[in-house]
Amino acid sequence: MAHQGDENMSNHTNVNFLETGNDETERLALEECIKRQRFDQRVSVLVIPAGRCELAIKFARLGAQVVAADLASWRSEVDGRILANGQHDNITYLEGSVSHFPENPPGEPFDIIVIRRGLCHMPYEQARRAVRQLLLNLKIGGRLYVSILGLHSELSDHYADTEVPVEQRFAKLSPALIKKYGITGEVCLYTERNLFMLLLDAGASVLRTLTTTHGNVKAVAVRV
Repeated sequence: MAHQGDENMSNHTNVNFLETGNDETERLALEECIKRQRFDQRVSVLVIPAGRCELAIKFARLGAQVVAADLASWRSEVDGRILANGQHDNITYLEGSVSHFPENPPGEPFDIIVIRRGLCHMPYEQARRAVRQLLLNLKIGGRLYVSILGLHSELSDHYADTEVPVEQRFAKLSPALIKKYGITGEVCLYTERNLFMLLLDAGASVLRTLTTTHGNVKAVAVRV
């Protein structure tokens, strides 16, 4: 079982910015968790989507209380990973996605939210609303970590909306790249500035943005 494009992307690491352990924003999120635990023994974390739970398990091993959110089709996978790693007391599965996140989730308000993917599969305005909703589930001063597919990456080759403003940008990848990475449907690819403005428009204060060697974009923001 895999999220859209996960299995194929794992075979092409030049755009696979989702490999847990190699992701700069995930490293920063884990460091933030450690810092917060020096002052508060109960650190609450949301990882969305949870996928194979690698990141959620890392947070749990640090002592955090983790909500692993994902689609219903992933529940057995998530529950199995939680049990296999002996983390049933520290990780809770929650049915939900970036675009359809439930109200009043367990564990809120969160100290840390990590959006591992999902924003690219919706138009800019919908993504802004989704981020805004997730921000409301953060504590004041809580950190939001975002990873997103970049416009200045291999994925932009023959991408129809390369020159279109981000507010209207939403198109399929080229047939060759769809076949290579399994990323189907329309996507909105982002520049670093696009992601900065998305977070700003959603009401976050942006602490840091970065573009990876292969052109994907990441950011750290805080709820103020």
